[in-house]
Amino acid sequence: MNEYEKMREGKLYNSSNPDLVSRRLKTRYLVNKYNLLSPYDMEGRMTLLKEIFPLEGNVKTAFFEPNFRVEYGTNVSFGKNFYMNFDCMLLDVAKITIGDNVMFGARVMVVTPMHPMLGEERIIQEYPDGYYNIEYAKPITIGNNVWLASGVIVCPGVTIGDNAVIGAGSVVTRDIPSNVFAAGVPCRVIRELSSKDKLNVWDSYLKNK
Repeated sequence: MNEYEKMREGKLYNSSNPDLVSRRLKTRYLVNKYNLLSPYDMEGRMTLLKEIFPLEGNVKTAFFEPNFRVEYGTNVSFGKNFYMNFDCMLLDVAKITIGDNVMFGARVMVVTPMHPMLGEERIIQEYPDGYYNIEYAKPITIGNNVWLASGVIVCPGVTIGDNAVIGAGSVVTRDIPSNVFAAGVPCRVIRELSSKDKLNVWDSYLKNK
């Protein structure tokens, strides 16, 4: 396996590998171009998103507010109608899978990288054939119809179930089931969502016309 394949599989890999450095620089260049585009240049935005997320089939229904950051782009997949608010970050060293109708509030971070706990293993080491920065990653899965409110951090290896709502400023360190409201540091289930949460949004909206 090459270093990119090891990285995607969650194995220990060398993040200083020249191929990986080149991939990250290319993505940063494209993301920087996106963030500098005029908000009226929707065609330019779409062209760049297709380059940043080359394997993504639902990019036409996605909307990314600038500024956003992503590490590789090739390890992110998202479903239909994805919305990302301002200043979000996707560190896709491992796979990040996002379902349909998912909303990110401002400054959401979804991070897959992991580093050794012991300092002597975490620092860059010199070996006979060069310097190595060895790390690994754990994939993240976010289900359908999920809302991550502003400032949420999703940590490596987490799965968030369908229809879940994660409260602002939460740090999600473990799996969250479907159909719940969860919040806190660390994030925990507060309660199940139910019919009591229904706002009858369309009828209520029409009354205000």
